[in-house]
Amino acid sequence: MTHTLERLAVILTREYRLAPERLSADAALDSLGIDSLGTVELLWIVEEEFGIKLPPDPVELPTLGDLVLFVDALVAQQRGRAATPDQSATSALSAR
Repeated sequence: MTHTLERLAVILTREYRLAPERLSADAALDSLGIDSLGTVELLWIVEEEFGIKLPPDPVELPTLGDLVLFVDALVAQQRGRAATPDQSATSALSAR
């Protein structure tokens, strides 16, 4: 189980009261009782828990594995940007 899948399993167990043994990468979200509205709510929780910003466009996330890949991609993309120093930080360092 990946780290992201483990974190999502904790969220799903806590927020949706799902049994951990049901939470595999190939589990369809709708088979877990998570409909389209539930997916939106889940994404809000994921946004907060993972410290990421979700894109405004809707995405298809039929399985828990798809959600893992989506979250991993956003984390990698957004942390990559965060690791790049912005202009004010660069200016402050060069002024020393």
